[in-house]
Amino acid sequence: MHRVVALALPDVVAFDLAIPAQVFGHEDERQLYSFAVCAPEPGLVKTTTGYAIHAAEGLEALLSADTIVVPGFSPLTDPPPEVSSALRGAAAKGTRLVSVCTGAFALAAAGLLDGKRATTHWRNAEHLQTLHPEVCVDAGVLYIDEGGVSTSAGVAAGIDLCLHLVRTDHGTEAANRIARRMVVAPHREGGQAQFIERPVAPPLTHFAETCGWALHHLAEPLSVHDMATHAGWGSSSFARKFLAVAGLTPMRWLTSQRLTEACRLLETTNLTVGAIAARTGLGTSANFRLHFTREFNTTPSSYRRVFADRKRPGMTSQSPEREILAKPR
Repeated sequence: MHRVVALALPDVVAFDLAIPAQVFGHEDERQLYSFAVCAPEPGLVKTTTGYAIHAAEGLEALLSADTIVVPGFSPLTDPPPEVSSALRGAAAKGTRLVSVCTGAFALAAAGLLDGKRATTHWRNAEHLQTLHPEVCVDAGVLYIDEGGVSTSAGVAAGIDLCLHLVRTDHGTEAANRIARRMVVAPHREGGQAQFIERPVAPPLTHFAETCGWALHHLAEPLSVHDMATHAGWGSSSFARKFLAVAGLTPMRWLTSQRLTEACRLLETTNLTVGAIAARTGLGTSANFRLHFTREFNTTPSSYRRVFADRKRPGMTSQSPEREILAKPR
């Protein structure tokens, strides 16, 4: 059982706290995660929205956490020294540390973001960089996973990061199931823009038919021209509009969809890496491995070793398919 503890600092942002509670603490996830809320002092903790929440545990709860989530808080002053000390102690033990929105300021104050890329709400990014010049602040992304420490941009980007962590822990299907329950997009790339040029409908609404068509033709060598033609637009105009409403280019969106399908196939089928590459339109096995490793920081074979046994109990380590995939490149 993976224990997730949210650290509610005074004047916690209630929505930021609700995100890990809904992802990790919902009754549907009790076979995967346990969830608790702690505070520097047990009891009522003020929120930024006019009501208080109750934290049953103090900082000692951090000692037993596998993952610590620090939601946003305000004002952005450094937490008490005992908070920073507890966070550093958890990091030294190998506990995974996560911030939602301005929770990054607490991690930075503890020195846990020094020398690392990090993000926060775009409105506070410059302030974070000024206070902590040793942190490489990127205001243009939804979330950044640095391994032991992960940070997310404002508000809903925390959902994207938490779903990303579930995907890392338990695979694509588990994350998609939670996304369906929460009625949110199952996957947005961490490198996607925090805000878009013109706040209109995202691509799956504005270009719903074309995006749906592309998802049914992933195995084909689709191009921007192909998608634009289907949508009835010129290529340049389509690419500009898609980027404006989605925050990423059509080909980056398409690659993301292909990798998501590749994850599903690695988890749920016995297809070889080459077959999955062909079925998802990622080309050769080598090209597939390149894109997969760049996106997930692991190889398709390693990913399958982690998740396949959870999805397909009949597949053993002696399986010929597993042996093929385990061969070094």
